[in-house]
Amino acid sequence: MLTTHKISADFYDDNFQLIAIHCGLEDYAMGYAINSICELHLKRLKNDLELNQSLSFSIFEWEDALSDNYWTLIANKCAIMEIMPSTGLFETNTSVRTDYLIKEKREVDYFLKVDAGCELSIDPYVRSINKIPSVVTAYRLNAQTLKSKRNLIF
Repeated sequence: MLTTHKISADFYDDNFQLIAIHCGLEDYAMGYAINSICELHLKRLKNDLELNQSLSFSIFEWEDALSDNYWTLIANKCAIMEIMPSTGLFETNTSVRTDYLIKEKREVDYFLKVDAGCELSIDPYVRSINKIPSVVTAYRLNAQTLKSKRNLIF
């Protein structure tokens, strides 16, 4: 007999703080700027976060063992190249489609997720990120109100 195991929604630890960042910088430049101004040590992971075969989001992380905090910078946007076959005058066309990690927050470019072992005020980090010249705005975001917050639990 085949046994089916289900993971309860209570299993996931979704107790994290979230900073939404609106910025036109590339992911590596955003990671560098946050490291410089917030004195973090975010590093790009070798493998991106993949939701399925076509969606891949860049991700940077740093585990601060001294303060027991885990920082993750993740891109909210993913560009997908689609090949559209044509039987007419032209050969195949390629188009670029953008998909999002958190679909209800399409305007956000990056999320900075903070898993803190103890209570940590992220307000000073929000103020520092807002000082980066290319950042339009950064603000705290209540993760509990997001419909697709499970995409941020990895």
